[in-house]
Amino acid sequence: MADPYQNNYYHQGRGDAYGTYGEGGGHDGYGYQADYPAQEEDAASDVTEGHDEEDQMYEGEYQGIPHPDEMKATQRAARTKSRGGASAASELQELSEQYEDIMEDCGHGKFQWTLFMVLGLALMADGVECFVVAFVLPSAEKDLCLSNAEKGMLGLVVFLSMMVGAFLWGGLADKLGRRKCLIVALAINCVFAFLSSFAQGYGFFLFFRLLSGIGIGGTVPIVYTYFAEFLQMDKRGEHLSWLCMFWMMGGIYASFTAWGIIPRYGWGFSMGTEFQFHSWRVFVLVAALPAIASLVGLTFMPESPRFLLENAKHDEAWMILKQVHDTNWRAKGQPEKVFTVTHIKAPKTAEDEFIEIQAATGTPVQRWAVRSLTLCKLVLKNVASLLSVELRFATLFMAIIWFCMAFSYYGLSVWFPDMIKHLQYEEYEAKVKVFHKERVENFHFNFSLENQIHKEGEYIRDKFINIEMISVKFEDSLFEDCRFENIRSTDTIFENCTIRSTVFSNTDLWEERFIDCKMENTTFEHNKHGCHLDIVEENDVLIYLVSFLGSLAVLPGNIISALFMEKIGRVKIIGGSMLISAGCTFLLFLSFSQSAIIALQCLFCGVSVAAWNGIEVVTVELYPASKRATAFGVLNALCKLAAILGSSIFASFVGITKAIPILLSFGALVGGGLVALRLPDTREKILL
Repeated sequence: MADPYQNNYYHQGRGDAYGTYGEGGGHDGYGYQADYPAQEEDAASDVTEGHDEEDQMYEGEYQGIPHPDEMKATQRAARTKSRGGASAASELQELSEQYEDIMEDCGHGKFQWTLFMVLGLALMADGVECFVVAFVLPSAEKDLCLSNAEKGMLGLVVFLSMMVGAFLWGGLADKLGRRKCLIVALAINCVFAFLSSFAQGYGFFLFFRLLSGIGIGGTVPIVYTYFAEFLQMDKRGEHLSWLCMFWMMGGIYASFTAWGIIPRYGWGFSMGTEFQFHSWRVFVLVAALPAIASLVGLTFMPESPRFLLENAKHDEAWMILKQVHDTNWRAKGQPEKVFTVTHIKAPKTAEDEFIEIQAATGTPVQRWAVRSLTLCKLVLKNVASLLSVELRFATLFMAIIWFCMAFSYYGLSVWFPDMIKHLQYEEYEAKVKVFHKERVENFHFNFSLENQIHKEGEYIRDKFINIEMISVKFEDSLFEDCRFENIRSTDTIFENCTIRSTVFSNTDLWEERFIDCKMENTTFEHNKHGCHLDIVEENDVLIYLVSFLGSLAVLPGNIISALFMEKIGRVKIIGGSMLISAGCTFLLFLSFSQSAIIALQCLFCGVSVAAWNGIEVVTVELYPASKRATAFGVLNALCKLAAILGSSIFASFVGITKAIPILLSFGALVGGGLVALRLPDTREKILL
């Protein structure tokens, strides 16, 4: 496909893999005008009128403090000298250094902070997505009549869909653009999250959550790639770490809103018996608000200029860089600062051009098919290039670190609340009341029965009317001439009982509640059909509290890692945090109470978040712009696979043994931490 800019400023030299953007000469293709754009003699700029450079003096000059501009010039000279001394300096390295110089001139200010908020909301939406199904499941399983297998599939589909989304959108973002792919991904998430809240059947709900997860799965790879390409080197580690805080805020937002909405059963409506909209569905809608807010904000944000340069869209890239420059310096009260860049080198992209079909050839479907097939090939080629000679060791090391960290983190994230539930169950079971061989005649039960076992009892001409039966079990008992009316029950069963001349009217005691029972002249009238929400507080406040505290505990680790990311270095933060987290896992042997488990969960989350921050920063910095989002997507997809394995394995040992989950997490964290210490230090590395 012909380059639309070939007649403007982009000129291809013979035998040169790079071109220059702009006119006139420059140093290594990166041109600056001396101070301001050339003007006619005696001409004056409106923005500089009344400002004489000789009259302005840097306030640190008397103290011998170098001017920031002088420091930048010194750093650039050092980079130029280093580049000149290397006989085989890559052209990609030249472009990277030039782009770094431009970002230094643009400064860090209003534009980056605005983008920070918009992308932070997208990252927050990803954090919310991880909690939505877990919070609504206790209510949804009653509302949608879910079996244990269906509940398991619903939990599994969250990570499966996000795994697919990370791989898909990460690869597409390197070919179609960061902003464009992020907008489409968030739009898919918003649309199908909205539809899932109204789905009345399990099949539709599962399908809509699957597509919603595929959409949100692309946010993490794109957000970090997108934001990093607007940051200069000395700001990158710190501000990418600050961005990580939004994932924590997503957990807090999900916990807080679920706590405030789901237990309010009155927050819903119904249209007959076919359409029910309970409070948990309201929560699903509210959970989509961060994604909607980010989607709106992205419509005002530009594409990454680094991506545009990689794809020979030079005019657009220059305009965006000028926008960043002018926005920042105006906000700092220096509107007279002029964007002086006139030349930008950019690589040829002929090998990545899409195959087009002339409008007169073939049908629109055929043209679309060819474009799609070409795009798929380019994405897969980019994925395969991650195992090239230059990148294979970086990819292998990062894959090990991502997998080990995710396996332990998500495994323990499931193990902690499951252990709390197990301890609650043991405590509840210890308080069970057992009634043996009781005989009750002509009695009216007008009070609720809870946590009771009745063995070999005889109930003659008794009435059970307008009551709740919670965790009640009748074993080897006889019911004769009894009446059960308007009963609501939870975990109530009749096992090996004889039931004679008894009437069940308007109850939810269905056939599966009677195990090996003998029915004689028994009548069921107006049984409650379908599923319903139990009046029992299925959504225990402790569920939300544990998630809320676990998310909040991340805050100190986030702050510390952000402040020391540039001072200590990414490698030491990742390795040290993973090894300290491994040590914390041994304290889990002391988790004999609910409060101890909650405290240890907070400790583990607070320490491990520093490793996550470092991992995400290093992943951005290790790969060139043409492969950055693809690599992040592949590694994030591997992270979701590890999350599935970890949560499944750890959950299977709840109530059986603590040793295996603890040793598995310890081994994974130690192994990943030691591998992390072998990574190169990327603090002073310019983004390729």
